Amino acid sequence: MLASVMRAAGFRVGLYTSPHLVSFRERVVVDGVAISESAVAAWVGRLEEVAIEREASFFEITTAAAFADLAARGAEIAIIEVGLGGRLDSTNVLTPVACGVTRIALEHTDYLGPDLAGIAREKAGIAKPGVPFVTTEPDDGVAAVLEAEARSRGAPFERVPVARGAGFALGLAGPHQVANAALVVRLAELLPPRFGVNEAAVRSGLRDARLPGRFDRRGRWLFDVAHNPDGIRSLVSALRVTSVPRPVVAVVSILRDKAWREMLELLAPAVDAMMLTRAPSAPADRVWSLEEAEAWARSAGLPVSAESDFDQALALAGRGAATALVTGSFHTVGDAMARLPGVAPLG
Repeated sequence: MLASVMRAAGFRVGLYTSPHLVSFRERVVVDGVAISESAVAAWVGRLEEVAIEREASFFEITTAAAFADLAARGAEIAIIEVGLGGRLDSTNVLTPVACGVTRIALEHTDYLGPDLAGIAREKAGIAKPGVPFVTTEPDDGVAAVLEAEARSRGAPFERVPVARGAGFALGLAGPHQVANAALVVRLAELLPPRFGVNEAAVRSGLRDARLPGRFDRRGRWLFDVAHNPDGIRSLVSALRVTSVPRPVVAVVSILRDKAWREMLELLAPAVDAMMLTRAPSAPADRVWSLEEAEAWARSAGLPVSAESDFDQALALAGRGAATALVTGSFHTVGDAMARLPGVAPLG
């Protein structure tokens, strides 16, 4: 959303996000144009020696290459999404002009800690002295943790009311996007005067923003990368307020280290059937046990069937649904987009 707003304001905008759905190139974009394959190869080649010497991680190499490419392509402002956490994330080498945190959810607990307060402290580690730090976190206790951490780092703190996002036409669907829009509106206001973002640019950017795989409707296919309970709740809320043709059949594959039982329980009432499967690109050590998932879901009375062959699962859902929903992880949505004609993010 923020990248779209800044483009509407006339700036050359870089955008760094992760993970990707189908192509690595999706992660590094300038004015809507993804990094080229040759540029990826060139930057990685240039970094190879020092990366080996310092035993750099995949994401560290990716971040260095991304920053180099955004600079080389003349981005006037870059919107950088933190990869994991914040305090120790590779992107945190930056001194930004503003920082934003949406809502905190239990995620990556093996790295970030088992509770929301601990995760909030890690997220707030991106705060910098004198740099505005804003959030739309709805929980008072979690917001207090963010505030304490930000202020301890010398960052001006502000909690943005969700109402700031109301009244705007949004290109991204779902009730949760109103809170995201509120954050974007305030971030745009807090940018240094040289950026001069006006309300017309904000309205145009929010209206035109698109993001593949986020309540993304393509004919009778609906893609949403919801990969944790909080994401599923947002998906369910969006389904409840959006008129999608019924029946809705969900093709679902979730990584085994996620709270998949809770996710299936949350999703079941919002759809007419669930087809459980395995996403081919899911890491071997994180693929869920389809047999265990099916047995548990059936014992819980959920409307499920299972098909281990991913392509067959897509075909069955596509034949039996007025709306075929693909969800559960980036792997699931990306693998489906790569297989279905005309829906891959980069064509």
